[in-house]
Amino acid sequence: MAIVVTGGAGFIGSCVIRELNNNGIEEIYVVDNIGNTEKWINLRNKKYCEYIHKDLFLDMLEQFSGKITHIIHMGACSSTTEKNFDYLYNNNLNFTKALWNFATKEQISFIYASSAATYGDGSMGFDDHMDIKSLMPLNGYGYSKQLFDLWAEKQMNTPKQYVGLKFFNVYGPNEYCKNSMASVVFHAFNKINENGEMGLFKSYNSKYKDGEQTRDFIYVKDICNVVSFMMNNEKVSGLFNLGTGQARTFYDLVTATFQAMGKDKKIEFIDMPEVLRAKYQYFTEAKMDKLRAAGYNKPFYSLENGIRDYVQNFLQEDYKIY
Repeated sequence: MAIVVTGGAGFIGSCVIRELNNNGIEEIYVVDNIGNTEKWINLRNKKYCEYIHKDLFLDMLEQFSGKITHIIHMGACSSTTEKNFDYLYNNNLNFTKALWNFATKEQISFIYASSAATYGDGSMGFDDHMDIKSLMPLNGYGYSKQLFDLWAEKQMNTPKQYVGLKFFNVYGPNEYCKNSMASVVFHAFNKINENGEMGLFKSYNSKYKDGEQTRDFIYVKDICNVVSFMMNNEKVSGLFNLGTGQARTFYDLVTATFQAMGKDKKIEFIDMPEVLRAKYQYFTEAKMDKLRAAGYNKPFYSLENGIRDYVQNFLQEDYKIY
């Protein structure tokens, strides 16, 4: 196998490369935009052929004709607060179209990151069997992902295998460079270390108590397992949710973080910024029947087990790289 991993120095992409290396795959081309960030640290313990800047990669695509078997496209601007839609359109939509078209011409596997942000406010549910044309994302990032999903759905000519994975709330090692976009687990760990307590938003929805807003939190190692499954099952194609199928509260998450750190729980409830209140999601939970029907049967990490592994084997080990 020879594999291109875009976003390969980032959070999920670098963990996917770890999984590939663990499976004996080293002919990997890493595409990313590291710049003056510390993302290079995520590559330091990986085996790969070459790092290629993402701005150069599309012009180089034809050089890979006949030489690669898979494109794993994890690269994107994933900031839900990005306001430059022209950038999102070019980076998240047009770039992905170019990779799809190359994979189609070469008849190779194309596995890409979609997002649960495409579901918008969740009022229509989180079912990956639904007609995606009816979805209304709440931010430019989610809309840019939705636009590609819609475009892909219309294509008569497709890659040998095409899989879109709608990631829900991913946490785990190698996210250390994501700053404000890092998971709540990461921020909770640092806040607890700093002052012994963690703040959670108050609820502004009468159906939910403070701290009991829920999300489908998924450990990054489960993402890697699903990507491996798809690579080993090339007859599986389509758009799939990738969460655990079990919504958990932020209170549960922070409690598990305190427990993993061996510290007494101290949680305070803080006002949610007014700018967030109108668009805040109080519940997300992935319907996972479609992935299970495709043959994926591994259990997902529970929230407690995932956080324990992340905290004790990575965060407390000086932010160890997976």
